Formats: sequence, structure tokens, C-alpha cells
Amino acid sequence: MREKEIKLLFELLKNSKRSDRDIAKILGVSQPTITRLRTKLQKEGVIREYTIIPDWEKIGYELTAFTYFSLVGGRTLNAKARECAMERPNVIFASGGEGMGMNGVMISMHKDYSDFLNFTAHFRMKWAENLKSMQSFVVTLKPNDLLMIKPFSYSYLAKTEI
Repeated sequence: MREKEIKLLFELLKNSKRSDRDIAKILGVSQPTITRLRTKLQKEGVIREYTIIPDWEKIGYELTAFTYFSLVGGRTLNAKARECAMERPNVIFASGGEGMGMNGVMISMHKDYSDFLNFTAHFRMKWAENLKSMQSFVVTLKPNDLLMIKPFSYSYLAKTEI
């Protein structure tokens, strides 16, 4: 990728709501150049989507869970694992991988601890014959909680050196 494209991506990471005109001023190029670069990056799939990061607590979510699992048969169960993850809209990411003796991970959002317990019970039951082990790491989404060290945001990446 060219340097202008990377700089544009970092500016969009900081705030994707800004106009092409505002970004052009920051980068010292014309507004049509920014519009053309943004369109190109969208068509190439470099920019996959624009989204927001809400205050989760204000909309009723208290926890995020990182659930690591190990399935018997490893990669042969990808279709079943995908189906299970896709049927639960609170699963925001799921993938096979490797580490800590596990071969998969799911990241899920939960309204409270009881919701999280029901979620894990569902997966333990659904995957019972194929589940070797499952462990979770649960974190608070309350922005003012003393446990939170650094809130989740992609905008930090914009400070990366090119």
C-alpha cells in the first residue's frame, strides 16, 4: 500500500465520520484525492466496514467473554463450530487457532454473568461429543471500572508509526 492510503486509513481509524474535505486538509491533499483513495480502498476490500464502538453498559451489556476451546477432530469440525457461532448474535468473533492447548476462540458480549453462564452451558451441551475443553476469561465493559486498564478502541492504532 502507498503511504497516502495508509495515512488515510489511520485518519479513518481516528474518526471515520469526518468528511473527505477535513481529511484532505489534514493530509495536505485535495478532497477528490481522498474520495478516490477511499473508494479504491473500499472496492479492494481494505476498508471492509464502518462501525461504531458504543458505551456497552448504556445499552445493557456488562461483560465480554473470551472463550477458548479445544474440539476433538480440530479443523474437521469447522462447519459445526461456524454454525453454532453464527446462530448466536452476541458472538462477535470466532476462529480456529492455536495456543494454550486450545484450537479455537470466541469473543462474546453478555448482559450479565447469568447470561454468560447460559451461553457457556449452551455451547457445552451443543458441542458435548466434540468438546475436549473450554475455558473463559470474562472482562467488564464498564468504562469507569477500576479493572479496566485501557478501553477498547481501534483509534490507538492510528498512532502507529508508518
